[in-house]
Amino acid sequence: MGLHPKPRDLNKVFTDNPLELSTRVIDECAATEPTNRVTNKLSELTDGIAMVESFSHMIAFKTEEGLVLFDASGKQSGVAVVDSLRKWDTSRVHSLAYTHGHLDHVGGSGAIVADAEKRNFVPPTVFGHENVPKRLARYKDTDGWNTIINQRQFGGVSPKHGMGLTDQSPSFVPDDTVWPDVVYQDEMKLSVGNLDIQFNHGKGETDDHTWAWIPQSRTLITGDLVLWVFPNAGNPQKVQRYPLEWAQALREMMTYNAELLLPAHGLPIEGTERINRVLGDLAHVLETLVADTIELMNGGYQLNDILHMVKVSPDMLELPWLQPLYDEPEFVVRNIWRMYGGWWDADPASLKPSPRGDLAEELALLSGGANQMAERAEKLAEEGNLRLACHLVEFAATADPKSKTIHGIRAEIYRLRRSQESSLMSKGIYAAAMRESEGLAE
Repeated sequence: MGLHPKPRDLNKVFTDNPLELSTRVIDECAATEPTNRVTNKLSELTDGIAMVESFSHMIAFKTEEGLVLFDASGKQSGVAVVDSLRKWDTSRVHSLAYTHGHLDHVGGSGAIVADAEKRNFVPPTVFGHENVPKRLARYKDTDGWNTIINQRQFGGVSPKHGMGLTDQSPSFVPDDTVWPDVVYQDEMKLSVGNLDIQFNHGKGETDDHTWAWIPQSRTLITGDLVLWVFPNAGNPQKVQRYPLEWAQALREMMTYNAELLLPAHGLPIEGTERINRVLGDLAHVLETLVADTIELMNGGYQLNDILHMVKVSPDMLELPWLQPLYDEPEFVVRNIWRMYGGWWDADPASLKPSPRGDLAEELALLSGGANQMAERAEKLAEEGNLRLACHLVEFAATADPKSKTIHGIRAEIYRLRRSQESSLMSKGIYAAAMRESEGLAE
């Protein structure tokens, strides 16, 4: 599943028109209100083209044969998204295209089918890349694992009820999720009434991603290839991402000189210059991360060295469409290493490591005991060295897993670590560690 952060405070949403907001943000390179809005409100962006801003967005096109939709949003938002759509147009939904198979894009499909049945319409034909059904099948095979990792990533989620985005369903994939009827490999063309669509496969956050070109309105539908946050190319708990292929897809989009760009998260963008500015910035940071990481790999550096050597310019990370609020560059470097170098980090000791407990006990013995190690971790945290503090407190808690004192220190260290992180992924994982120790310290 690919989930992206909601605005922390919807009361800060002042600009109703998303195109007006994106124009101001891009022209001024500054944002004073959320750029990822989860309102379930529909905006008609131009004649016959609308966007429902949700989790994720739904994009809608009017045609003589009915509506063409891109993405269905998630399970819990699906009904609200359809309700907003129906206030705009009550025609039959002719076609539904998935930009990819993450559940916040396909989980609301059941609401679209239910609406068709209520209106006595034939259900829409569903389109997607050939890897979408493979993804959904993998989700079913790893149902428990996906619930665990998303619980940890997003926090406070009941294992019994999945992500909370599945409407109390115990299964990770909602039972009424509609699988694609028609799949393609590299590209496909579709015409519905007066609407011509060119589907293109492009790897990025996923291997099943579709981006689309609508020539009549010079419109790009980008799915999660544009997120209005730093590209989600490094998620530490998910399968391989494809940063260089992502950049290549963005570069190809730039050749179309589009007038309108419609992402699945964040704001729509109007005007070729603005569109290509954002696409070019996203491509540049990904290309640079790949080039810099491979250069150091070729130089024989270990993964740990490279993680601390490869950086993105702070000026780039301050741009409203590149801020590391969900994923972050350090995680992308790990995915680049994994793609080009395998799973081993080039540290000889890690190739066949000892059991964690044995190593922790030995280090605790050498340092004078687990309590002393935890106290040293606490001191390091107070001094601001949180990376080293986390290593030491993990060893201490592993060496003496029943110590309420150590878990109390561990909880406070991760509480502090979480507060100083920008990305939702880091915050979620550190919060999970904090909650774990809070429970053991009570």
